[in-house]
Amino acid sequence: MKSARLYGPRDLRVEEVPCPDPQAGDLLIRVCAVGICGSDVHYYEDGGIGANRVTEAHELGHEFAGVVAALGPGVEGPPLGTRVAVDPAIPCGTCEFCLEGNPNLCPHILFVSTPPTRGSLVEYIAHPASLVFPLPEEMDFADGAMLEPLGVAIHTVNLAKLRPGDTAAVLGSGPIGLLTIQMARLGGVRTVYATDLIPERLAMAQRMGADEVLQAGEADPVAWVEELTGGRGVDVVFEAAWAAETVAQAVAMAKPGGRVVIAGIPSEDVLSFPASAARRKGLTIKLVRRMKHTYPRSIALVQQGLVDVRSLITHRFPLTEAREALELAAARADGVVKALVEM
Repeated sequence: MKSARLYGPRDLRVEEVPCPDPQAGDLLIRVCAVGICGSDVHYYEDGGIGANRVTEAHELGHEFAGVVAALGPGVEGPPLGTRVAVDPAIPCGTCEFCLEGNPNLCPHILFVSTPPTRGSLVEYIAHPASLVFPLPEEMDFADGAMLEPLGVAIHTVNLAKLRPGDTAAVLGSGPIGLLTIQMARLGGVRTVYATDLIPERLAMAQRMGADEVLQAGEADPVAWVEELTGGRGVDVVFEAAWAAETVAQAVAMAKPGGRVVIAGIPSEDVLSFPASAARRKGLTIKLVRRMKHTYPRSIALVQQGLVDVRSLITHRFPLTEAREALELAAARADGVVKALVEM
């Protein structure tokens, strides 16, 4: 089978590798669509994220959907040919944190595309049957791949403890930011302010529910929010920009007693903000660790038309052009929001 394998920074090669055999409890899935995530771009550009480094040929990609191609020992379904979305996180299920209901914090977790667990930029992948979810007829493989970032947005908004009538700022209008805007609206937020560096993403943010948008490179986002709110600030700030400066901006534009939820992963493994401002305001600051228990909700939201995931997909590539997909996402060129690799 074909596999897009990363050997080091910007060194991605499409090669032939053996097809995996599903083990006990697994399904073999023929991969049909894979979304390129910001974390994939980090691995592609830098060869790793934090302590997780690529030390040998490794596959990226964890936002994916496909078709059940074979059942492993002990697995009774779903039937062969079933179209499915896949939760890429494989927790142990028995540790303290899993049993507390926080499998995303499991210290033993395996995550598709995080070394040493292979990613989904392959033609076939084996995965636990318990983490595979049949897709309704109304949803295609691209929709299925987008359920993973939607799950992150759901978890992000859950952490904010929204109240009806809240105001919110979303810093960064990439896929997670755009989905967070939609989820915040569903959660009762009355006004959303959104920023980004890319005009096309800001235009999409407005279509997704943002009331006011700002091209961050053209003006000071903090001063902009202060002016629009009469100096009060917003109830909650969602940081989804993957940039060092936006965490400090989030702290500055949150109201006293407000909440800051950090979903982005900066290139440098450090978060920095003025401690005095955060302390004086008594802010609650939370960081997003992937998601948990979101796939059934995500599927229902998309199926019922309450969330638009399909419009975020702006570019499509075959597996043989996975490198081009990652280069485009890294450059943020041509108005890209979400690049999708299809097989």
